[in-house]
Amino acid sequence: MASNTGPGSATRKGRSAGRVTGRHVHIRESAPDPNARYTPPIPKKIRKSPTWMGPAIIAVLALGVLMIILNYTGILPASPTNWYLLGGIVLFFVGAIAATRYH
Repeated sequence: MASNTGPGSATRKGRSAGRVTGRHVHIRESAPDPNARYTPPIPKKIRKSPTWMGPAIIAVLALGVLMIILNYTGILPASPTNWYLLGGIVLFFVGAIAATRYH
């Protein structure tokens, strides 16, 4: 057994067994344009969210949490039920997704 191999004929760290895969030859038709990857920044007026979006996010998040709490306290009709829980979770996640889009 050689000194650079471990159990199961695995090589130890730091010792390369040589090239495992064959060489790949890349043929380039022309050199890429260095400016082709530039993406101009988005203008500030496009990035700005409407003024109603902030309060709407807070309202949807609060409504989702409130629906979950009211479901478990038994205040909603025919509660506790999984449909109120699902509705509250969906509202909460809609608010969270909208919050990630807020600028």
